Amino acid sequence: MNLHKLLSDREQEGRPVRVGLIGAGRYGTMYLAQANNIPGIHVVAIADINVKRAEGAFELVGWPKGQIAPDIATALKNRSTTIVANADELFDVDIDVIVEATGNPIVGVKHALRAIETKKHIIMVTVEADALAGPALAKRAEAAGVVYSMAYGDQPALIMELVDWARTSGFDVVCAGKGAKYLEHYHEMNPDNVWENWEFSKELTDSGQLNPNMHTSFRDGTKASIEMAAVANGAGLVPSDTGLSFTPGDVEEIATICRPADVGGALAHEGSVDVMSSVNRDGTWIPHNTQEGVFVVVKATNDYVSGCFTEYPWHPDPTGQYAALYRPYHYVGLELNMSIANAALRGIATGSPIGFFGDVVATAKKDLKAGEFLDGEGGFTVWGKLVSARHSVATGALPVALAHHVELRNDIAKGEIVGWDDVIIDDSLSQAIELRRETEALVAAAPVNT
Repeated sequence: MNLHKLLSDREQEGRPVRVGLIGAGRYGTMYLAQANNIPGIHVVAIADINVKRAEGAFELVGWPKGQIAPDIATALKNRSTTIVANADELFDVDIDVIVEATGNPIVGVKHALRAIETKKHIIMVTVEADALAGPALAKRAEAAGVVYSMAYGDQPALIMELVDWARTSGFDVVCAGKGAKYLEHYHEMNPDNVWENWEFSKELTDSGQLNPNMHTSFRDGTKASIEMAAVANGAGLVPSDTGLSFTPGDVEEIATICRPADVGGALAHEGSVDVMSSVNRDGTWIPHNTQEGVFVVVKATNDYVSGCFTEYPWHPDPTGQYAALYRPYHYVGLELNMSIANAALRGIATGSPIGFFGDVVATAKKDLKAGEFLDGEGGFTVWGKLVSARHSVATGALPVALAHHVELRNDIAKGEIVGWDDVIIDDSLSQAIELRRETEALVAAAPVNT
């Protein structure tokens, strides 16, 4: 509860936390919008292969022109900020925390490894990389004495905060989850028809400001699966092998829906993750839905606690045995400094993998033929389905993060999971595959903490 004081102390001592940001997209820009308001923080450099995008981020947030340096050496000396095209420049200088926000899982793994090797804390905004190899990266970071952390402001870290609250308060976690808009045909969505399933104006979608692949992954189930895999691996929760249920419901129904099926809920078992839909299956909007929020469902430890659930407005289920804690918003990059401050000043993560429990596997959106190339998250060929890590490893399923620009050896029917043996893997993925294999080796040893 005293992070601001610790940052203020660093400001007074002239020892600000030095931050390197990789990726000047939406998340990174939102962080920059806050960074100059925070004592004890020095954003040394922004790395982006598109320098003009980084310059645009400065302009968007009103970054003072006098605070922009020509190079990293000057930025470090004068407490100013520079832009570089090559992220490698960030790793061999005196920076405390690296924020990886490229959104590219292969590049994200590479940057995380470099940060760990050079003894820098790493905040992994690129949750796609975390779902692919986060458990192995976390182990390497621990061995190196640095923090590997989820990014506060994104939903996985906020869910992990609720999980920590529940367990610290003596509760077992029945389910951890979030809300999202979902209809059954969304799994077939592609960049050509994506805007039919969003509420943006035609003027905006025609402007080129929005990324159709990214927004496809937000709707087709991939992004939700990736985020919930991160939560599963951070909390020791085991997903269902049939995927997320996306059961429609409002806030008052969280504890009723996200409880085991044998008591009337949607879960295969206690100690799981799930996502609720903000619309009914006919597409009608659910008032007071969960779309922007996150939640945790807990179980009463005794009759007295069950009575408390019903006496207070804690969104209990009809039996009074289950209750939900719900946070209705997430502020994305505006909240990121919580992760940076915790890593640099306390040496702790705002969520980090403790094992390999959940995985996101490439699943065919349509019938695919041998010789076709997969195009990854938010594309035309596959979407990411959440399954347990044990099921993924046992069946040889291909993680969706590796389903980019790889050629199929075999035909794959619509709805089938693509396997490692079904694709020709490019040698350029060797580093990511090495970390992935380290992650898969952790599945047998993973403790389950429900």
